[in-house]
Amino acid sequence: MSKCFQLKQSPDVFRRLTGVTVEKFYEIYHQLTPLYEAYEKKRLSRSDRQRAVGGGNKFKLELEDRLLMLLMYYRLYVTHVLLGFIFDINDSNVGRNINPLQPLLAKIFRIPERKVNLSPEEILTLFIDATEQTINRPSRGQKNWYSGKKKKHTIKHQVIVSKTGRIKAVGNAAPGRHHDKKDYQQKKFVIHPSITKKGDSGYQGTDLEVPFKKAKKQKLTREQKAFNRQHSRERIVVEHVIGKLKIFKILAERFRNPRNSHNLIFKNIAGIHNVMFA
Repeated sequence: MSKCFQLKQSPDVFRRLTGVTVEKFYEIYHQLTPLYEAYEKKRLSRSDRQRAVGGGNKFKLELEDRLLMLLMYYRLYVTHVLLGFIFDINDSNVGRNINPLQPLLAKIFRIPERKVNLSPEEILTLFIDATEQTINRPSRGQKNWYSGKKKKHTIKHQVIVSKTGRIKAVGNAAPGRHHDKKDYQQKKFVIHPSITKKGDSGYQGTDLEVPFKKAKKQKLTREQKAFNRQHSRERIVVEHVIGKLKIFKILAERFRNPRNSHNLIFKNIAGIHNVMFA
C-alpha cells in the first residue's frame, strides 16, 4: 500500500505534512504525470545510453509517492535519512527520487523572474517586497552574502504580489548584502507603466509608491499619516504572502541545500502557494 494512499485517508494530517490539500495534490499530480512521462522517454532513449529502453534499475516508489516525498521535504525540511525511513528506501536514493521532479514542477507553475503578466480582470496594483533567508556560511565571498540587517549570511528574493494575494513574479536570488532598493533596481522587472507599484520605506527613491518618511525635527501632517495608514492596509497582502511561503520550512530555516538550487525551490513553493491560496 502506497504512503500517499495511507496518508490521504486523513486529509487534515495530509495538509499539515505537505502544505496542500488532497484535492490540490492530485491537481498537481495529474499535470505532472505527462511531463514526467515525456522526461523519462527522453532520458531512456538518449543516444549515449547503452541499455535498451526498459533496462536498468527501476524506481521502487510510484510517481505519486515521489511527489508526496518532495512536498513533505519542502514542508518539513527533514533529513533524507528520515524521509528514507518513512518511505522505506535508502537515504541515498531520496535525492534520486525527488530531484528530477523539481524542474518539472517549475514547468507547471511558470513563475516568471522579470516579466509580470496580468489578466484583464486583475486590479492594476502590485505590491513588492523582499524576503531573505539564512544560509550556511559560504567558504568564499563571505562578505558579499552577509546581511547587515540580519547579522547573518543570507540569500534574498524580490516578490511581486497582486491585490488578490497571487504571486506574479519572483526575482532571482541575490546575496544578502544587497539592499532591497538596489536589488529591486537591478532586477529590472518588466511591468506595464499604467500599473501602480507599492512598497515599504526601503524602496525610497525608486518608481514604487512608498509611505511618507518623517524628516528630522519635523512631524508628518494629518494627510500624510492617513496616507501611510491606507498604504499599510493595502500592502499587508505581500507580508501575508511571504508568511505563507515560510510555512514551508525549507524557506524558513537555515538553507542547507546548494545556493544555486534556491531559485528553483523558491519558485516552486511560490507556485504551490498560488495553487492553494490564489
